[in-house]
Amino acid sequence: MNGKLKSYIDKAKSQRKQINRFFNKLKKNPPKDLDEQFRQAHEEAFEQIDCLDCANCCSTTSPIFYDKDVERMAAHFKMRASDFFDQYLRVDEDGDQVLKGSPCPFLLDDNKCMAYESRPKACREYPHTNRKRMVQILDLTAKNTRVCPAVASIAMQLMK
Repeated sequence: MNGKLKSYIDKAKSQRKQINRFFNKLKKNPPKDLDEQFRQAHEEAFEQIDCLDCANCCSTTSPIFYDKDVERMAAHFKMRASDFFDQYLRVDEDGDQVLKGSPCPFLLDDNKCMAYESRPKACREYPHTNRKRMVQILDLTAKNTRVCPAVASIAMQLMK
């Protein structure tokens, strides 16, 4: 990750309490156009930030793998779903199917995904900042400011 992208995350980490307070305030009294505000900030952030310059999400976190994701990924690698699970996944303390460790075993040296077309739903939707009903995932979004430079940028823009 280059220095500029790292600076977004560092700023979000140093302003963690302010970001959490801001998102908690949004949860209690969300503006009617919250989804639109996020959508606009999302578009602006991704005009400046290329995920392939970062891949911090793939390097440090695990998506949740739903059964359909496991089946799709297993088919991609020409494996049985049970073998895919045994080789790559575990059940976490919340009962979710997640990767055994990080970085993601499918992350290539150029930050591309070797299973991009078959990747899990959570990867397809990450960083979840251009969806409907953002108010429902503000806690996750606050956490993602410390993982994804784009989410950190979005939060800082919304806090202005």
